[in-house]
Amino acid sequence: YKAGSAWAIAALAYGTETVAPVDVIVGPGNRFVTEAKRQVSGRVRIDMIAGPSEVLVVADHTAQPAYVAADLLAQAEHDPQALAMCVCTDQAMAEQIVAAVAEQLPKLERSEIAARSLRERGVLLLASGPDEAVGLANQLAAEHLELMVADPFAWLPKIRHAGAIFLGRYTPEAAGDYLAGPNHVLPTMGTARFSSALGVETFVKKSSVISYSREAMLADLPVIDRLARLEGLTGHARSATIR
Repeated sequence: YKAGSAWAIAALAYGTETVAPVDVIVGPGNRFVTEAKRQVSGRVRIDMIAGPSEVLVVADHTAQPAYVAADLLAQAEHDPQALAMCVCTDQAMAEQIVAAVAEQLPKLERSEIAARSLRERGVLLLASGPDEAVGLANQLAAEHLELMVADPFAWLPKIRHAGAIFLGRYTPEAAGDYLAGPNHVLPTMGTARFSSALGVETFVKKSSVISYSREAMLADLPVIDRLARLEGLTGHARSATIR
């Protein structure tokens, strides 16, 4: 079906004369699509409620300021609510990144949008060292996390919360956007603390299967009976004891 926006979500969730209702709705969209997905959640399964897109770049003294600036601007050009964040472990590097952003910003076709995003939502933090930088990254639990550090693979085991992690100076978020492979529907606004990227498992559900022999039921019967009576549910207790 060729359809979009909130009414497409409604059609998929409730069905129409021509669209059969579905059980799962996933994928990205604007704020209206997101609100529509929120409203039908529970009637159907959805992947997540995604907020504005965001990137967190962690940079040490070995980072390339121009690369960091370019990736922050790539995020900022999405829309004014986009979050472009950077954590530096080096004061001089932070200053160079600021200068590189100022130099590159006017060259963007969407420079006005990027400028507003950086002005209203941009963040540049200075960490005392790697441990504090990792702590901030885990606390922010960003949708996209770029580790522009000397040995990103050494940092990786310490990262507990992130939607997608991009390792090294030659791995921009844009690679994940367009070609790298992992799904790019990712948790935002700190929800990477408890949720994951869209994947095949989003379409998989599980059922519990229980089977007792008479001997097993007799063995467990005292516990079932006792717990049911503690709750005052004598019907529950009898449904077990009658066997």
